[in-house]
Amino acid sequence: MDFRSQLSWQFVRYVAFSSVLSLILVPQAFADGSASSDQQESTQRKANETPMKVTEIEGISEYVLDNGVRVLLFPDDSKEVVTVNMTIFVGSRHEGYGEAGMAHLLEHMLFKGTPTFPEVPKVLQDRGARFNGTTWLDRTNYYETLPASEENLRFALDLESDRLLNSFVRGEDLASEMTVVRNEFERGENSPIRVLMQRMQSAAYEWHNYGKSTIGNRSDIERVPVVKLRKFYRKYYRPDNVMVIVAGKFDPEFALNQIEETFGVLSNPEVPLDDTYTVEPPQDGERTVVLRRVGDVQYAGAGYHIPSGSHEDYPAMKTLVYVLGDEPSGRLYKEMVEKELASNVYTLAYGLSEPGLFMAIAEVPKDNSIELGRQTMIDTIEKSLSENPITEQEVERARQQILKERELQASDTDQIAVSLSDWAAQGDWRLYFLYRDRIEALTVEQVQAAAEKYFVPNNRTVGLFIPTEEAQRIEIPESPDLITLFKDYKGREAVAAGEQFDPSPLAIEDRTSRGDFVGGIRYAVLPKKTRGGSVTLIITLRFGTEQSLKGRVGAVELLGMLMSRGTDDMNYQEIQDELTRLRAELSVNSTIGLLQLQVKTKKEFLPEVTELVGKVLRKPRLEASELEVIRRQVVTSLQQSMNEPQALAPQSVRKRLAPYAPDHVLYVQSIDEQIDMYENVTIEEIRDLHDNFLGNHAGEIAVVGDFDMDELDRLGREQLADWTVSEPYVRVDREPHPEISGSIDVIETPDKANAFFFTSQHYELSDTSPEYSALVLGDYILGGGGLSSRLANRVRQQEGLSYGVRSSVSARAKDNRIDFTIYAITNPANREKLIRVIREEVDRLLDDGVTEDELEKAKEAYLQRNRVSRADDRSLASELLSTVFNDRTMEYYAEHEQQIQDATVESVNAALRKYVDPNKFVSAVAGDFANVKEDQ
Repeated sequence: MDFRSQLSWQFVRYVAFSSVLSLILVPQAFADGSASSDQQESTQRKANETPMKVTEIEGISEYVLDNGVRVLLFPDDSKEVVTVNMTIFVGSRHEGYGEAGMAHLLEHMLFKGTPTFPEVPKVLQDRGARFNGTTWLDRTNYYETLPASEENLRFALDLESDRLLNSFVRGEDLASEMTVVRNEFERGENSPIRVLMQRMQSAAYEWHNYGKSTIGNRSDIERVPVVKLRKFYRKYYRPDNVMVIVAGKFDPEFALNQIEETFGVLSNPEVPLDDTYTVEPPQDGERTVVLRRVGDVQYAGAGYHIPSGSHEDYPAMKTLVYVLGDEPSGRLYKEMVEKELASNVYTLAYGLSEPGLFMAIAEVPKDNSIELGRQTMIDTIEKSLSENPITEQEVERARQQILKERELQASDTDQIAVSLSDWAAQGDWRLYFLYRDRIEALTVEQVQAAAEKYFVPNNRTVGLFIPTEEAQRIEIPESPDLITLFKDYKGREAVAAGEQFDPSPLAIEDRTSRGDFVGGIRYAVLPKKTRGGSVTLIITLRFGTEQSLKGRVGAVELLGMLMSRGTDDMNYQEIQDELTRLRAELSVNSTIGLLQLQVKTKKEFLPEVTELVGKVLRKPRLEASELEVIRRQVVTSLQQSMNEPQALAPQSVRKRLAPYAPDHVLYVQSIDEQIDMYENVTIEEIRDLHDNFLGNHAGEIAVVGDFDMDELDRLGREQLADWTVSEPYVRVDREPHPEISGSIDVIETPDKANAFFFTSQHYELSDTSPEYSALVLGDYILGGGGLSSRLANRVRQQEGLSYGVRSSVSARAKDNRIDFTIYAITNPANREKLIRVIREEVDRLLDDGVTEDELEKAKEAYLQRNRVSRADDRSLASELLSTVFNDRTMEYYAEHEQQIQDATVESVNAALRKYVDPNKFVSAVAGDFANVKEDQ
């Protein structure tokens, strides 16, 4: 398994904003004045009328303003959105003594406002923006994606140029934000593997700041003086240390003019910016870190120093990520997972401005030997690669996987806009293209030489979560001269752009074709020209009844995962190789009553991809050996969550809200019950489920992107037409239970620094009702709007209790059921205060109601957010699939949005008071409450 895709977001980056169970940054209005006078007086200068063009490569143009601001323009008219990314070339690498975590803390403070924009998250939210801020070792970035318009582009550039120099960095804001950042730090402390990785980095780097965690340490977070934070801000946040990236649908000439008017008038401090100069000396012996904390899964890791991302050896190290860690071809996977020494292995290679790290981590079940796992990992990395040289097939497979991922990413302009931050931080954004060239030209000899050079004992740091005969020092090459490197570099022809697209519901419906496919399967498809010819296909098959699936829940849950691991004529590796060749991503998942297959590929490969889809659906191999691999992975993951607050609190609430008997298919099992269930599933049960339940008798298909309808017809005609089974399908109802009385469970999770609160209730209500639309707006104002909601402003901003708090309203159309939920993280010592403050805000909403101003801004932000969501093909395909299943068209969404527009203060308040009853909230809070520290 590739560690980059599975773990890098969780254990490497520290982001101020994220989504799923999001932990969000929420500034509010501020009490006192403005930025310091010396700041404001230094911001204005005369703009240069003509920014100098530096270069243009494959559709991306670089300019530089005469004050040093670097600009990248990447126009793409295929999506109705525009992304602005301001990258500051400062990260945790630049922090000094007592400044650990300062770059990340400052990132938080830049959402506290300026004299012009006193409430940054609110003005972004009001425009329906999708936005974020992230801090990493070499850089900090701030970006927002908005509906494409000249007004929105001008707004984003105004905002970013303003907060570059004029942000509030005040003591009272720091006092409240410190506890929020500390709570984010505590969240990271809950994860053994995250902490183990940080300890390994710290041991590997004795002098260089890459050994410091970007989040910082507790003492520096708690004690940093605001004066030092302001000094850090004024030192690094300056025009000549900034890159502005604009991508999406915009006019380049207009964008350049606006950038010159906003960023071009800014002045630099008189003192030039210093470069860092610390070089990590060669490691002179193996280092070992042993981490002992409460947990249920062991981890063994090995790290090795490697060159910087711009060095010619880095592509070889990136290739070794796949040669060693890929599933199922990777050598570590074969030696550890297939031989049952580990349940998962992960690998990554940091691409940084200066020499980085290669890391491998193995997840070892608690009953296995951690020492055997450690030694097998080291032998596989150091001895196996030397004694059994790397093959052409291994290098070619890795090359194609890397190129596939690049091509799939290239279809999303906003992703590239954010990705360019990291390449620029490595030294030059053009490394994005040079890296591709080097990967394509890479030889097996280069990869072998790199492995033998860097994978040696004296360059190794071992980490354990539970724990040579002569000196050897490995010189890590310095970064090359980038001016020489790019002197004659021209790049290639730009990728073909897509068409302009109107994401409004009725416009989408006008372009959508609907009908019967084969059997009982119905379809909704939307052909359109996309960047790079990408196409997204989703197939849902529905099967079984409440009675026929009884006792088969474990087999149902494992069926989808197992189907993609082999067909009658292809094994798991051959399927993965074929997907790489076809530039395709494929996933299959299943739950009670349905199986869903999702594919993303390119137009020219769609015929072959649909043929492969047919094989996966109709003729899966369903091998007992692959079932054992999946079983170990699922069980190990469950064991890891047995003491996790964010797993246990929601599980407790959902169990109370679903009062089913233990033999019912919707019964909410404990983690122990789930483990027992999965351990007893047999391959015969899964084969019987596939052979007798899955067929074309019920389901939906949605396709969005660049495709021909003939290819979809071919899938039905040749793959699915004669697929009939004996077992019928009857949907299992998930009826609401509004009668359940309120309660709260307190769950102890020892040695977990972060607590999790979760509460929910159900309502019996149709999602076609104006009351549902009114509830959506009420929830948006309370906590669904995230960064400028009442809950976030009170809980996070005013009280400093949580890094993230949010509410949500979701609908189950066929059940006439609405789910309302609130969740938040906090320090265990703040448990009672957090619950009290949340209750106060809910009561205030019900007693005082929403205001006219809140409602109008919520309407605009909610509708803009919907437009941004529909600009994503995968989201749009899922929405079309939902309309087919619920016997609707996109007119439903048009009517819902009209109800949103027509909602009044009176209708929203009436809906909230009718349905939301805090006395009937079913709640749970999990954390280490027995060991609460008095000083928190």
